[in-house]
Amino acid sequence: MITSKKIEELKNLFIKYYGESSEEIRFFTSPGRVNLIGEHVDYCGGLVFPAALTLSSVAAVRLNNSNTVNLRADDLDGLYSFSLSNTEAGKELKWGNYQAGVIHWLMDNGYEVRGMDFLFTGDIPFGSGLSSSAAIELTTAVAAASLSANYNEKGYDLINLALIGQKAEHTFSGVNCGIMDQFASAMGKKDNAILLDCATLNYKHVPLNLGEYTLILANTCKKHALGASAYNKRREEVSEGLIRMNNILGTNKENLCDFAEDDYIKAEPSLPADKIRDRVKHVIFENQRVKKAVEILEQGDLMGFGEMLKEAHISLRDLYEVTGFELDTMFDVACQTEGCIGSRMTGGGFGGCTVNIVKKSAAEDFIKSVGSAYEAKTGITPAFYVCDIGDGAREIKI
Repeated sequence: MITSKKIEELKNLFIKYYGESSEEIRFFTSPGRVNLIGEHVDYCGGLVFPAALTLSSVAAVRLNNSNTVNLRADDLDGLYSFSLSNTEAGKELKWGNYQAGVIHWLMDNGYEVRGMDFLFTGDIPFGSGLSSSAAIELTTAVAAASLSANYNEKGYDLINLALIGQKAEHTFSGVNCGIMDQFASAMGKKDNAILLDCATLNYKHVPLNLGEYTLILANTCKKHALGASAYNKRREEVSEGLIRMNNILGTNKENLCDFAEDDYIKAEPSLPADKIRDRVKHVIFENQRVKKAVEILEQGDLMGFGEMLKEAHISLRDLYEVTGFELDTMFDVACQTEGCIGSRMTGGGFGGCTVNIVKKSAAEDFIKSVGSAYEAKTGITPAFYVCDIGDGAREIKI
């Protein structure tokens, strides 16, 4: 949560690190996100339903009248720098390759980026599946675009900045992610989720009216590392699955999510009984699940929406195989706990968080009970966050 006190502390630390200057210190922020339903379909041209959180990345930024971008974080030692004349060198940074990638592609898009000093802070747990990477990318993008020499001429379009963030992650950190995380961080709206078609980028904000319920994120505290995980392998598998579906059905569809459930049922007897078939089934049925879940939510049927979340987790566990012992344990314990009407893993998987719909009056007991049971089964102490839904990437005016 961004507070005036936090901004003042960040400003003082910035001056401690970088010194006084006549240049103005400005502040920018972008949120993490929770995906309510629609997992591992964004890179298959599918529908997703994320919401921006009030957990966020924040940066203090100031022009430094040089050709160098300097990066610091309040929880890391050291200064990380790269030259605007050689942004590609940013790929080799121990920390800061996301920021370097964003600035590289901003310049490729015609922004006259200037030398800047950054100091980052934030309250999104790293490796939690809440997309701290996208938050850092969008914070950097809005800041660097706003301070560019030709900002008055170019301004910025948040969807374009989201695409730049995605490209930075592909090229500077080697994670072949879809667009959902960056889009949600850019386009979030308070008290709304986003129904996004990842193939077309058509979207609409959907009010998230939970009434007597709230969202609780349960962090397994088992960090995931997408670049070193099976994430890219899944992308290869669904690409092969698309080829198989087109060959069997005699179609030429561009995305796996262009197929309906009936198409899968028709093709299934001809699909080899292997992991790729499982991946295909998850993607196609998960995409349809998003449509049904949003319709149910808009009708005010929270119990039905919660059941859809459970179905999604089971599919991610059994067909897409991106959960693991810790996430499955958290899911199982939550589903057996009074007051919880829906639960599933959120994010890339292999660790991170579950999202849970819990009765507000039962929230405290839910956290104690689930935390105790999870720790007893895994030996890991979890963390919990009662969620508020916030706005997207922006400058903080003080």
